[in-house]
Amino acid sequence: MALTFRLDPEIDPALRDGVLALWVDVSNADGAVGFVPPVTVEDIRPEWLKRLTQLSQGDTRLLVGYDEDGTVAATAFLAYNTHRLMKHWIWLYVVMVHPKHQGKGYGRDLMAAAADAARGFDGIQAIRLTCRGGIGVDRFYESCGYKEVGRVPGAIRVAPGDDRDDITMLLPLG
Repeated sequence: MALTFRLDPEIDPALRDGVLALWVDVSNADGAVGFVPPVTVEDIRPEWLKRLTQLSQGDTRLLVGYDEDGTVAATAFLAYNTHRLMKHWIWLYVVMVHPKHQGKGYGRDLMAAAADAARGFDGIQAIRLTCRGGIGVDRFYESCGYKEVGRVPGAIRVAPGDDRDDITMLLPLG
């Protein structure tokens, strides 16, 4: 069964708790979403609250994928660029699919839904994202049409002695 995607869903307690739980589960499954396991809800809550503020200010949009039970199973944040010379592209952040749903094609579905959503944003011509090197996620994004356009070696310190590349990727929407 496919996920049902919704852009800008109502931010109610179920969504708040669902995104937070998803973020914890993905992080603890070693997902590269800004944290290193082990994490708790309290570790992630401050970052989630920052995202909620961005959503309320209109700087960021939230795309949520719901499974057949109506549970939050996937998310991505689409953030407008505030620089006056770069308003023709957006950032894609915190791309997550729940570990129990991985391997079902939901990641590709999420990326396609994000691209479709961005095509509906006035004046947006591309999506840019960054990802952590060394885990193969860049190959996944390439398979979704993204091209590597930059790399900073060792920019992400996962642990002492474990530095990873910060890879920038771009998807033209034309």
